[in-house]
Amino acid sequence: MLIIGSHVGFKKDSQLLGSLKEALSYGANTFMFYTGAPQNTNRYPIMDGLTLEAMNIMKEEGFDYSKVVVHAPYIINLANDKDPDKFMFSVRFLQEELERCSLLGIHKLVLHPGSHVGLGVDTAISNIAKGLNMILGTYDVCILLETMAGKGTEVGKSLEEIKRIIDLVDDKEHIGVCLDTCHLNDSGYDMRKFDSFLEKFDEMIGIHKIGCVHINDSKNVLGAHKDRHENIGFGTIGFDTLINIIYNEKLKDVPKILETPYVDREYAPYKYEIEMIRNKKFDNELIQKIRNQE
Repeated sequence: MLIIGSHVGFKKDSQLLGSLKEALSYGANTFMFYTGAPQNTNRYPIMDGLTLEAMNIMKEEGFDYSKVVVHAPYIINLANDKDPDKFMFSVRFLQEELERCSLLGIHKLVLHPGSHVGLGVDTAISNIAKGLNMILGTYDVCILLETMAGKGTEVGKSLEEIKRIIDLVDDKEHIGVCLDTCHLNDSGYDMRKFDSFLEKFDEMIGIHKIGCVHINDSKNVLGAHKDRHENIGFGTIGFDTLINIIYNEKLKDVPKILETPYVDREYAPYKYEIEMIRNKKFDNELIQKIRNQE
């Protein structure tokens, strides 16, 4: 069965229940969310009643809760320890996010590895692993390192860098990878050759480590290192290539999450994109249909 969903909101008063209802309105059977704003530390207590109500609805709907994913906030940067206080802030805040995942009963947390900000890749990889080793295993949550586009001083732009981090992590059970199709394209991996990419991934890291796939088209040419997402089928990766990735038999049990941009920064595209993906047929009038939605 195709496991497909999108990024959804997580609001103070509705929390997980609101996230689930938004996902269901898109025709999704999984979803991903931030437990608070991705750019700041503002967080509110998890309300167990809303969590339980959401779980009960998921059971009724045949929703596999183990496929639901949380994304860690952008402000966490384990790669840079130039300021020890800022590094420890990232470690502590990431641990708090693991605790929130645990309270929500979620076992997958996607994390951007971080940016070295001039310290160099080698130092950054060592710092990331050091930070992860300080917290992994405190909760039964697997951190999925996201493949990055290589913008600026981002770490994780190649499988080699991801592998080097994982090799230094002590708790291998709670570390994995989140593939992002836009990021992979922008970092230089040709998604038209996805089967070859998976073979390389399996040899280097192990395909069992893939815990999530972010499905995004790209506004950029191969290897641009820019990280600009595009709606499905309207970018340089293309609909057919993305469909081949989404329906790859080796990833059939891995949740696929859309992070495509809102149309005109106002209209959520996910209901229409999920329908198009399920039909396996590209609709070149999709953007206009989204604009016309009521």
